[in-house]
Amino acid sequence: MKFFKIKNNSNFDLDGSEELFHGLGQFAQKRFGFKKPPILNLVSDEKNAGKMLGKTAYYDPQSLAVTIYTDNRHAKDILRSLAHELVHHTQNENGMLNDSGYHGEGYAQKNKNLRNSEKEAYLEGNMCFRDWEDQLKQDKPTIYNEWRIKTMSTKKWKN
Repeated sequence: MKFFKIKNNSNFDLDGSEELFHGLGQFAQKRFGFKKPPILNLVSDEKNAGKMLGKTAYYDPQSLAVTIYTDNRHAKDILRSLAHELVHHTQNENGMLNDSGYHGEGYAQKNKNLRNSEKEAYLEGNMCFRDWEDQLKQDKPTIYNEWRIKTMSTKKWKN
């Protein structure tokens, strides 16, 4: 089921992974309680991708949109960024991003309220992603995670 309106203006191929974006969005909505899904923009930026510490994603509270930079990134990392930004979306719906303080470079170090918003996004976003991923792996076992479901002695495994 489609959850996000995805605008893919990037080189990232959604074939085979689009359902993961929608699944994570639905899981996060249940976890965080936001009402309306944000728009999801996937963008390419070669100049940004060439920077060791380039941008990964951001949330725009005015347009209710998450933008994720996709160049040279693993799909799992992109999804983790989405979970982080969905916390900011929830904070925005709850009126927590209405801070009139400093928003420039280094805002997470200079603005106490925005620093707390970032702390929450890192903790809650990563835990949401981890719980969603673990549940998905348990619900759909593959060769990569079947060890979670079946137990085998070390001796049998070695043989």
